[in-house]
Amino acid sequence: MRRMTSIHQDAAAFSSGSAALDGPRPADGYAGDVSPQLAWHWVQSGEAVLVDVRTDAERDWVGFVPGAVAAPWKHWPGMTPNPAFDDTLRAAVPPGGKAVLLCRSGVRSVAAARRAAELGITAYNVLEGFEGDADENGHRNRRGGWRFRGLPWRQG
Repeated sequence: MRRMTSIHQDAAAFSSGSAALDGPRPADGYAGDVSPQLAWHWVQSGEAVLVDVRTDAERDWVGFVPGAVAAPWKHWPGMTPNPAFDDTLRAAVPPGGKAVLLCRSGVRSVAAARRAAELGITAYNVLEGFEGDADENGHRNRRGGWRFRGLPWRQG
């Protein structure tokens, strides 16, 4: 299944005054947590770079956000740390710029945001991640997340 919303649909959602565009929530060790909608708004307005810290396998099999920088926090299989993470992040985010970091459910991206902050990058964690939390049946994309919120993504 392929899905992408239009910029016009996104703009309409932003102009509705949704609480999803409220400012960042404070966080320890990095700039803060933001909703998927606010992250997308910042990316579209050129205020931030979207960095997908999921594994290559997740992006290939589950889906990805067009234009996002792929900087895996860990590698599949084995979930070993990515030794190129720092260099990839530094290359993606211009000096003085900010990054919004996206993972599956908003957990790995916290660790990645903390590392980015250590590197001197203003970094925000995208709450809910790409797929959101699992529901009572263990299924994702039903309780929050980038895809659930109707933001642009592709599969394949």
